[in-house]
Amino acid sequence: QVQLVESGGGLVQTGGSLRLSCAASGRTFSINILAWFRQVPGTEREFVAAVSRSGASTSYADSVQGRFTISTDGAENTGYLQMNSLNPEDTAVYYCAAGKSRLLSETADRYDYWGQGTQVTVSS
Repeated sequence: QVQLVESGGGLVQTGGSLRLSCAASGRTFSINILAWFRQVPGTEREFVAAVSRSGASTSYADSVQGRFTISTDGAENTGYLQMNSLNPEDTAVYYCAAGKSRLLSETADRYDYWGQGTQVTVSS
């Protein structure tokens, strides 16, 4: 099993930045991809970004392309999501997800492990 713990969420003003962290523990050698999703109450979970274990391959949702950067620190078994130029539409609970597949995916059911989520609120 793999455990994921997110941190770094909070309240920020429009135009501000936050960096989310996802600390992985347990059988981390089985993880090949890491992703961030977000969810607003009453809506479906939305793909944000994904990265391969090595960091060489990344994928972003159109809505965050150019503003968000996903990365990993293999030595620390930690993933990051740097979020810049935040706007109120980015307000959501952000979830870290890890998968055993070697293919990046925007589909939630391709990921095997999930964190509990961290709230990001962007005020106007």
